[in-house]
Amino acid sequence: MRRAWLVVLLAATTCVAATNGRNTGPWNLAELRKVPKADWLEDAGPLRSLYYAGEPLDGKPTRVFAYYAVPDKLEGKAPAMVLVHGGGGKAFPEWATLWAKRGYAALAMDLSGDGPDDKHTPDGMPDQGHHDKFFTLPKGTQNTWPYHAVAAVVRGASLLAAQPEVDPERMGITGISWGGYLTCIVAGLDDRLKVAVPVYGCGFLDENSTWLPILHKQLPPEQSKVWVENFDPSKYLGQASMPMLWVNGTNDFAYPLDSYQKSYRLPKGPRRLCVTVRMPHGHPSGWRPVEIGLFADEHLRKGTPLPRVGPMEVRGNIVTAEVVSQTPIQQAVLHVTTDTVTWNKRNWRALPAECAKGVVRATLPKARPLAFFLTVTDSRKATVSAEHAELR
Repeated sequence: MRRAWLVVLLAATTCVAATNGRNTGPWNLAELRKVPKADWLEDAGPLRSLYYAGEPLDGKPTRVFAYYAVPDKLEGKAPAMVLVHGGGGKAFPEWATLWAKRGYAALAMDLSGDGPDDKHTPDGMPDQGHHDKFFTLPKGTQNTWPYHAVAAVVRGASLLAAQPEVDPERMGITGISWGGYLTCIVAGLDDRLKVAVPVYGCGFLDENSTWLPILHKQLPPEQSKVWVENFDPSKYLGQASMPMLWVNGTNDFAYPLDSYQKSYRLPKGPRRLCVTVRMPHGHPSGWRPVEIGLFADEHLRKGTPLPRVGPMEVRGNIVTAEVVSQTPIQQAVLHVTTDTVTWNKRNWRALPAECAKGVVRATLPKARPLAFFLTVTDSRKATVSAEHAELR
């Protein structure tokens, strides 16, 4: 009887909504697009802190802490970035300042319910531990961390767009780890954002990710199904149409290359890949890649584009791909692995490749099975990747 009651409760509180044929999940986007009430802790300055209104939790109002940074010198309205941290993270003032130094206004919010002292506030959103991420569904989707986190990000974009020094037509988003996961969902929900850069995070968490034990063993099957239908990015990425840069490592412990590939193939807009062999997983590592700023500049400031590597073609033991670049290509590499263990444990080797006349070319090893991808690096030390492929 209790099991039947739980199923009825979940069905009643996790309906997936649609607006104009789009899946909007459990979120009321019309409300989230309104400018939230903000309480600024400083009146002026290049870096200011604030609280803004979040979604109700257990029927009580919540607030989200954030840092807002602006460039020292402004000429007209500035482009802007929404900055979304991951697990163990917070509202990083240095991340917001980094983007301000690039010429952007930036909002970095806290998604743990913490304030500036890194302590949970009485009116904070759910904590970002596994319990609030996965195990609070019986209380309804609107009491879970993914629901509140997505809402806080979209509300943050609404607040950012309303700032007098911000050009609301030139806003983007980037997020790291769980922040990359959130970036994937928000990219499919919020078309006000003109560029998106998820770092590590992706969808298809129920097919392959570090959270398989939770989704397939620890959660009851009906709850796991509801979680995936409402909160897996794969349910929203197909609606994204803005340009997206996907940044990840070959051996990421949380978001493996197979789920990653399925995810980046879903959006309808143009994409670039920046896959690095054994890229460390963390916040500074996730905001450090030069490709992120260059990609944002390309689409929000008319900057010089990143190179583009076309689909790989294999003929015999030769792999080729077209390269389009406005900057000189300084290096080309073929990355290969013959391992068949899980993605995060595979050993990758770098083999020489050459790039000439708009084509990158390399010789494949004879060993099978083989997973491989090509990369090119330009004069700005920006590296872009082809999709990985497998031969058996």
